[in-house]
Amino acid sequence: MAPTRSLALLCALLLAAFCTSSAAPFLVAHKKVALTRPKPGVERLAVSLDLYNQGSATAYDVTINDDSWPKEAFELISGEVSKTLERLEPGSTASHVFVLETKAQGRFQGSPAVIKYRVPTKAVLQEAYSTPILPLDILAERPPVQKFEFVKKLVAKYGALVSVVSFVLAFIYLVASPSKSSGAKSGKKRR
Repeated sequence: MAPTRSLALLCALLLAAFCTSSAAPFLVAHKKVALTRPKPGVERLAVSLDLYNQGSATAYDVTINDDSWPKEAFELISGEVSKTLERLEPGSTASHVFVLETKAQGRFQGSPAVIKYRVPTKAVLQEAYSTPILPLDILAERPPVQKFEFVKKLVAKYGALVSVVSFVLAFIYLVASPSKSSGAKSGKKRR
């Protein structure tokens, strides 16, 4: 029983060492969406795809494709939904940004972007996916953002206490600190 376990452990260690020693690209893609309203009834989506090669080899013929946006609901304003890179070196990054506009109200769940790339040691194109985005509430009624609401609540709750404590500390400072005018008078008396 013990030799079988040790043989299995040895095989697992050799397999792990073999897998980690092979040089291959490892692409990680992060998809982000920022919503803005340039005017009432219109919402713009700035879609950003950040691509990182965290592997130890170069990825060639990298294609980023994000065609999950239905043409009935979204209109492309700037950029393209796909981008091709000749290569992506190990440790390097690439970004792709495009802007969409919509006038249709509703909830939208986008799918991850597809990244295809070529590894010199393999004939088949490799495929990776970006992170998915959270569901978007397009043209939803949002309450107005009040920037200083937290500060107003804090001042209303603790304002009186802060002012009393600051008055007490100022009084203690005045009583405890030596007066400059008495020191100046005593210096004149010595002469």
